[in-house]
Amino acid sequence: MQSDASENNQIQPLAPRRRSNPFARITLVLALIAFPIILCALAIATPGPLMDSKTIVVPRGMKISEIADLLDNNGIIWHPIAFRVAAKMLADDTLQAGEYLFTPRESIAEAIQEMREGRSVIRRFTVAEGLTSHEIVDLLNNEPSLSGEIKDIPEEGTLLPETYHYNYGDNRSSIIDRMQRKMKDTLSDLWSKRSAYVILGTPQEALIMASVIEKETGKKAAERARVAGVFYNRLTQNMRLQSDPTVIYAITQGQGALPRSLTHNDLATPSPYNTYVNGGLPPKPICNPGRAAIEAALQPELHDYIYFVADGTGGHAFTRNLSDHNQQVGKWNKIIGKNKDKDKNKSAEKSKDKSKKKVAK
Repeated sequence: MQSDASENNQIQPLAPRRRSNPFARITLVLALIAFPIILCALAIATPGPLMDSKTIVVPRGMKISEIADLLDNNGIIWHPIAFRVAAKMLADDTLQAGEYLFTPRESIAEAIQEMREGRSVIRRFTVAEGLTSHEIVDLLNNEPSLSGEIKDIPEEGTLLPETYHYNYGDNRSSIIDRMQRKMKDTLSDLWSKRSAYVILGTPQEALIMASVIEKETGKKAAERARVAGVFYNRLTQNMRLQSDPTVIYAITQGQGALPRSLTHNDLATPSPYNTYVNGGLPPKPICNPGRAAIEAALQPELHDYIYFVADGTGGHAFTRNLSDHNQQVGKWNKIIGKNKDKDKNKSAEKSKDKSKKKVAK
């Protein structure tokens, strides 16, 4: 019995402990570190939720967190936090303000790159040839995507009509500056290439001539050089230009269209712009002519026409003497008379229709 007890009381050797694997611990730590990074990378590269293209304006001074919320609220990104991390990693928190067009399924990474590079929407402001400075300023001031207000009207003829590109929020004055530089450069370039037959003494006189040509040929641009030739022939023969648009400008001062037809009394309007009562050119341009009109003023068509009148098609009938001119004027008056009769008939028919409807009620 004692021997059995002693045997039982003997100390049993402990099982050897397993040594911990340091590589396993490192792997676990790396996995714990890499997992959120992988998740973030996936979130940044994953296509976004946007189904249709959408334009968003990012105002100046907006914080990264505010931009993230803005895009999230508009359904462009999945994760605002991922966007903030991406902005730090990919753009050093430097994103440009502007108007951006986000495309369907655009990822956070693509959105960040777009705003980091400032690839904002390019807008276009188109100015038609022949508008006055008042009219152009009105168009600019009524464009809601521009900033600032133009209070001073630029000198007539100093703005080149063309299409100008800009970004949302650009200052209106900056576009005026570009239009003026473009007109100055264009006039200088074309003046240097003027025809030897041009009798004008300065680029400013060419600009004035071009403005009258522009207003006379608004509907049929192909006639510009021919109209220019008429005006040069009249100036050479000491004849007054007798251009209706100069009378209209004398009445409106370029602040808008004349809401009626010219009358014989209008032709006697006392104004230095009225070429029916004054010889030579008007003192200043009567609109802002385009490049083609300036070219016509400096490269006139050579011919012996000294009269022209509207022909009813948007163009003009050109004649060499007063007798032929008066015949063309008679034809034009007949066209006007027929149009007036048509208008009267249409008005009468409308009034009859209205009376029938009243009776039917």
